[in-house]
Amino acid sequence: MFKFKTFALTLGALGLLSTAAFAAPTVGEAAPAFTAKDASGKTVNLEDFKGKTVVLEWSNHDCPFVIKHYDSGNMQAVQKQAKADGVEWVKIISSAPGRQGHVSDAKALEIVDKDGSQLTTVIRDEAGEIGRLYDAKTTPHMFVIDKDGNLAYAGAIDSNSSPRQSVIKDAKNYVLAALDDLEHGRAVEVAQTQPYGCSIKY
Repeated sequence: MFKFKTFALTLGALGLLSTAAFAAPTVGEAAPAFTAKDASGKTVNLEDFKGKTVVLEWSNHDCPFVIKHYDSGNMQAVQKQAKADGVEWVKIISSAPGRQGHVSDAKALEIVDKDGSQLTTVIRDEAGEIGRLYDAKTTPHMFVIDKDGNLAYAGAIDSNSSPRQSVIKDAKNYVLAALDDLEHGRAVEVAQTQPYGCSIKY
């Protein structure tokens, strides 16, 4: 049975939600469910991906740490490998209006196209509702959800928090490692790490 929490969140319908209303999601437990419109205007429900592994990537195109992984091609390479393995990849932008990284739907799609991203979809969470639901703190902040709908990994994309691109090749990529563990039926060895990057501009 699919185990996503039965909390459906429709962006724009509920207004701002207190961060105290939600506990941080727990690795090994059901991932918080949400419903939102993506940048193309399509309704996206996390439960639509049941039976598939899902990656949630919090992003801000103006953040030096996001730039590190996109300008180097690292994030796109991870996305491409995940996509080849049937993983659904959802990019989420939680920057509020007037804050760094806030974009229109059209701009979000333009950035994805320019970067050559290998995504399932991109969601503008400008009210910060999904971000707070997941207690997302940085860009990038990565979450991996297994095929049963449980949160399997939460934290940094890799083991080196420097903004320099040169460190990527020697860093351990936690997202790829988690996806590999899940693909081979193993428990995720490193299931939670401290995320690094720019603070999300709620």
